[in-house]
Amino acid sequence: MKLISIVGARPQFIKLAPLVRQIDNYNAAGGHHAIEHRILHTGQHYDHEMSDVFFDELDLPVPDYRLPSCPGSHAKQTAAMLTGVEQVLALEEPDLVVVYGDTNSTLAGTFAATKLHLPVAHVEAGLRSFNRRMPEEINRIAADHASDLLLAPTATAIENLTREGLLARSVLTGDLMYDSVLHYSALAQRSSSILTRMGLVSGQYALATLHRADNTDNRNRLGALLTALNDIAAAGTTVLLPIHPRTTSRLRTLLPEWEAHPQLRLIAPTGYLGMLALLANARVALTDSGGLQKEAFFLGCPCITLRAETEWIETVDAGANILVDVDASRIRAAIAYWYDRSPLGHADFSQSARAAFGHGDAAARILAAILELLERPHTAEATHRTHLNRARV
Repeated sequence: MKLISIVGARPQFIKLAPLVRQIDNYNAAGGHHAIEHRILHTGQHYDHEMSDVFFDELDLPVPDYRLPSCPGSHAKQTAAMLTGVEQVLALEEPDLVVVYGDTNSTLAGTFAATKLHLPVAHVEAGLRSFNRRMPEEINRIAADHASDLLLAPTATAIENLTREGLLARSVLTGDLMYDSVLHYSALAQRSSSILTRMGLVSGQYALATLHRADNTDNRNRLGALLTALNDIAAAGTTVLLPIHPRTTSRLRTLLPEWEAHPQLRLIAPTGYLGMLALLANARVALTDSGGLQKEAFFLGCPCITLRAETEWIETVDAGANILVDVDASRIRAAIAYWYDRSPLGHADFSQSARAAFGHGDAAARILAAILELLERPHTAEATHRTHLNRARV
């Protein structure tokens, strides 16, 4: 049995790692079907800080295929990936294609596979921000409606899929990023020296990330957020901002005159273990990243989300995350709230995290759902292809 995982961006590498371990464990235990697992890297995140370091730290195998990077518009990037992915899938003829999350890599992988009549499993299905200005929202919806197996991380995701008539294809699995945080967080605390190297003291700095196109591609929104971060720094809190390549580019073109406050420290993107260590010790996190909202929740770091909505409403309902958009007064109020409630960070959201995101066994549930799907094909075409593939094994 052959599976191909299609990944291309930081959050997808983090989700891939637990499934790789689960497949290795399954094969080592002599599972009913020997699984060949191929990894196709689309090149969406192509530099060391956003890609290679994650494969190193997560002990992921070198991708079997790596497409050339294609910077540019969403259309240009997706079209290039779609072409490259289709060529690999036509060559490999896998039994199933696994796509992750909501990036352009997810969309390209889903469309290439479905046009070749290959079954697709979508990991992290059912997320909705209900903001169609976000390209990620369009990618999620399209991937869900085209995929054969929808692997939903939360009960809220299942509710969203039910409303869209997709429940029959859906399985509640828990969250792979929760698996990863549980697996790697202790290692990150032991092995990462990032606080020492940065001269940081636990509970005495804020961690910020900023990369969503809706924020970075709009001069007014980007300016408002950077001003807010400068204000936090000027009020006496060191703010660490690992700066995303997109944000760096937009700063040059949209706000070339902007200067960071001395206590707002812009640094290069950091690896997964370093980021876990920074989050676990931060006083507060300010972010527009979906993945970082969850990681902060899992690690007990108070979170402020620099968007008007979130696809991870569980973090808000648990009282761990405050939505502020780019409103300066709301950002100040959220900072004051967290500083009063958790003066040094280190909140405990663990019970709510387990209730919403599972018990760290999402990879096992996902692999079980994939194997079950392949034993009961949904369509005549899938039945025919599965029989052909089984004859080759």
